[in-house]
Amino acid sequence: MTAQMPRVGDKQDKSADVQQMFASIAPRYDLLNRVLSLGVDRSWRREAASEALLLSPARLLDVATGTGDFALELKRRSPQTAVTASDFVPQMLDIGRRKAVSKHLDIAFEEGDALNLPYPDATFEALTCAFGFRNFADYERGLTEFWRVLTPGGRLVILEFPPPAPGLFGSLFRFYFRQILPRIGAIVSGNAGAYTYLPESVLAFPDPARLARLMVATGFRARYRLLSGGIAAIHVGTKLG
Repeated sequence: MTAQMPRVGDKQDKSADVQQMFASIAPRYDLLNRVLSLGVDRSWRREAASEALLLSPARLLDVATGTGDFALELKRRSPQTAVTASDFVPQMLDIGRRKAVSKHLDIAFEEGDALNLPYPDATFEALTCAFGFRNFADYERGLTEFWRVLTPGGRLVILEFPPPAPGLFGSLFRFYFRQILPRIGAIVSGNAGAYTYLPESVLAFPDPARLARLMVATGFRARYRLLSGGIAAIHVGTKLG
């Protein structure tokens, strides 16, 4: 099954294409994540979950939850936190709901647009977004929505793939991302376009310092750290005001 490859980068009209693409790969999405990251994505999620739960939030929103892996990790580690998992791909949410039921975890899976979140101002003490932010059509609008629904002092945690840094390791990772990953993804998922889009979306994404500046401009105090030699990055923001 194939779908049109969405545009990459910021300020792009790509939401419908992204929605269609992820709907088409939903059944194989979890398997592909494990295969393509060699299982390392689980350790990245654990690191990000520790940041998100540091202040013991009563209410947490996981945006672009996909099939809910990160929401499940958060709820497992903090049963007392009310976790809401939001995504605009119903097929992904259906898989997430089934996983939560099988693990006896109470998570509210709700359909929603990250650029127009269906929640009142200052609803959540924490908000997370794992490997979904680069798919947003407008990064500044997404950050503004995150800021809006967080309580004052609320914590934002973004886990994402930054563009590979210069140097030998970055060059090797670019080769893997552009030459090997799309082939594996096409074989496992049957959708070559989806796993061509993935590396292109990473290469078009802001570098960690620039994303931190965007967060600061939105009204967050921001910091970040790189994981696994810079393959992934965690950005942590605190809502000011």
